[in-house]
Amino acid sequence: MYLKQNFSLRHFLLLSAVHFCFSLSCASQQTMDTSLFKPGASPRLISRQFSFTEGPATDREGNVFFTDQPNNTIWKYGTDGKLQLFMDSAGRANGLYFDAAGNLVACADEENQLWQIDKAGKVTVLLKDHKRKRLNGPNDVWVHPNGDLYFTDPYYQRPYWTRKAPDLEAQDVYYLPKGKAEAVVAVKGLKQPNGIIGTPDGKWLYVADIADNKTYRYAIKKDGSLGEGALFVAMGSDGMTLDERGNLYLTGKGVTVFNSSGQQIAQIPVPEKWTANITFGGRQRNQLFITASQAFYVLDMNVKGAK
Repeated sequence: MYLKQNFSLRHFLLLSAVHFCFSLSCASQQTMDTSLFKPGASPRLISRQFSFTEGPATDREGNVFFTDQPNNTIWKYGTDGKLQLFMDSAGRANGLYFDAAGNLVACADEENQLWQIDKAGKVTVLLKDHKRKRLNGPNDVWVHPNGDLYFTDPYYQRPYWTRKAPDLEAQDVYYLPKGKAEAVVAVKGLKQPNGIIGTPDGKWLYVADIADNKTYRYAIKKDGSLGEGALFVAMGSDGMTLDERGNLYLTGKGVTVFNSSGQQIAQIPVPEKWTANITFGGRQRNQLFITASQAFYVLDMNVKGAK
């Protein structure tokens, strides 16, 4: 959609909302599941004061934390509707996820580490390398119900790094058992793994290979290793989440929703160039929070996040 440069932000958002409703209408004639959304709902802008938003994660109360990686900060959007800075000097955090104890696990790629951040902002480094070589740059992380961690480690050259090439030969997915200081490779052979999420029962793991435009599903074994990956959909993703029905939400150009069989059932347009990540939050976990380029959005849903 072409917009003249002198259009105001209000006009842009209005047109985006109309485009959203039109897209829902068109999609409903095909595979659109309109029961996912509140009637007439469209992504609502919370704020556009950031450089690049990423890694939303929800705590027990439904508050949503997300990162502004270029500005090295983590923000909190409370269930009271207040937006406030949670942490600066945040290790250039990218993906986030809460563990069972209420600590925030962060992919801190300033020094290519995994961090644990408590409620007071105290940092514990969980992982700093792999076999004495720097990780590429942990990007997204999921915490298994038993406390084990799975994270993706693609290489994206950062302007704040002094190095110009990776120390590791491959871009892999790693498994870090709870309480251990050494991670093991869980998935090899992907081009550039990025988004990652597991099911609440701890049985399945989804991983997006964004460079190969594919998303895979893996069975999680009792020892923490993964079974052979099966192609779930021919679409990559920056970030992802699951709802209570088992639908998988992928990002990139807006948000694309697939049911548990891999059939596309919805497309949510977002009025930004790139949608990076998503999570369900709010007191009832029935709001979809979207980090997209310089902005942070929320969409009212009829479904709740997986739990």
